[in-house]
Amino acid sequence: MRPALTLATLSLLAFNSLAQTPASPNVEVTFDKPEHFRDASLDSNGYHRGADAYVMKELSAYLVKLGQRYLPAGQRLRIDIRNIDLAGQYEPWRANAYSVRIMRDVTWPSIDLHYALSQQGQTVSQADAHLTDKFYLQRPGRRADTDRLYAEKAMLQEWFGKQFSVQRQTSAQP
Repeated sequence: MRPALTLATLSLLAFNSLAQTPASPNVEVTFDKPEHFRDASLDSNGYHRGADAYVMKELSAYLVKLGQRYLPAGQRLRIDIRNIDLAGQYEPWRANAYSVRIMRDVTWPSIDLHYALSQQGQTVSQADAHLTDKFYLQRPGRRADTDRLYAEKAMLQEWFGKQFSVQRQTSAQP
């Protein structure tokens, strides 16, 4: 009886590990010349152009997560990020000038990108997009969120939902 129980337990464990294996992402994110981005660095030692690895990694992972949420199986989305300007800015005249981003209503986030959505190898839609969120300071829950890229992720989620939930509805129709 003991070996059968062990075999059943091993089979169950193997099945659970296979079931938890994530599907390959249906969103591919690239960054076009990130060294020239307007302001995409959270950990700068001074105010400079370019993107840091943390920002690129976080935004890529978030876009993949949005793809899993909004895109139906069989669709693939390629996003080429061409410029980032993070919410807020460093103010060099302040103490700790380059460790705190000051958020003001005139320092909203923006992202320029190009996307191409395909299904079964055929391009369904593609376009350039300029995303901005001039009202990022009024978003509910903003003050309680500790994510350093909260404003940018909220902006991306709003765009992704508007852009691809409509696409999902039209692609589901015969």
